[in-house]
Amino acid sequence: MIVAEVKKAGAESNANLLRRFSKRVQSLGLVKKTRRNRFAERSKSDLKKKTDALKRLGKQAAYQRAYKLGQIRDVVRPKKSN
Repeated sequence: MIVAEVKKAGAESNANLLRRFSKRVQSLGLVKKTRRNRFAERSKSDLKKKTDALKRLGKQAAYQRAYKLGQIRDVVRPKKSN
């Protein structure tokens, strides 16, 4: 992690210190990096991918079984007209 640090020099005003800090942050590109990573999602682990796939297969098998047993009727949905 990159840290932008500035120290107050002598009789420097707070406004000038803040201005220097802002320029330092901008020159390091910290704002761009944080905005880019703001909504970033972690990739799923291999175990999570496998368990999700197994759940999906289980649901598909249960649906097919219920369909074959006649517990689910085939529903035809009307197409949306524009």
